[in-house]
Amino acid sequence: MWRKNIEMPTKENALPGRVTPIYEPGLHYVSGNSMSAPFPENMQTIAFGMGCFWGAERKFWGLNGVFVTAVGYGAGFTENPTYQEVCSGQTGHNELVLVVYDPEVISIAEILTCFWENHDPTQGMKQGNDVGTQYRSGIYYSNEEQLAEAKNALSTYQTKLEKAGFGKISTEILPLTKFYYAEEYHQQYLAKEPGGYCGLGGTGVNY
Repeated sequence: MWRKNIEMPTKENALPGRVTPIYEPGLHYVSGNSMSAPFPENMQTIAFGMGCFWGAERKFWGLNGVFVTAVGYGAGFTENPTYQEVCSGQTGHNELVLVVYDPEVISIAEILTCFWENHDPTQGMKQGNDVGTQYRSGIYYSNEEQLAEAKNALSTYQTKLEKAGFGKISTEILPLTKFYYAEEYHQQYLAKEPGGYCGLGGTGVNY
């Protein structure tokens, strides 16, 4: 039943998508800051895949130094995909949280700690009960400092997980080449619907 959803499509057989974005981002429901560029000077961006993006986004928007967050799709092939298309497993995209932050207030190391400690990065194409390629663990960097920090953090956390009896980390680390904003109702969903399903867990191992 799940086989189709846990195998990545190729570029050739992915859904074609569309030229027009499915959502033009406005203001963040919690902070009131703009969810789209241009962002204030010196801000940096990074994106994460941690399973369902509703719960993942909530982990980041309250961090001191984070200017804004948004949820969307990336690391796949289909241009401007819809949520239904991503869930089909035929776009190659992951559910992502875009994090825009001020490196003078919060370090990339602190942001990565939030990433590692709030999901299980050893599960492959799933997170908890959520199964599919769109739920894989991923770090999508925008500069070389982020890449270096991500690789070092992965190595350190892998050692701690092994000591705790967990398996190999499956997190992919790739450049953030394109981020497609998800539909408006997904943005800051758990602020709008506090009782909504989250599905985000962790390993219980501190980074």
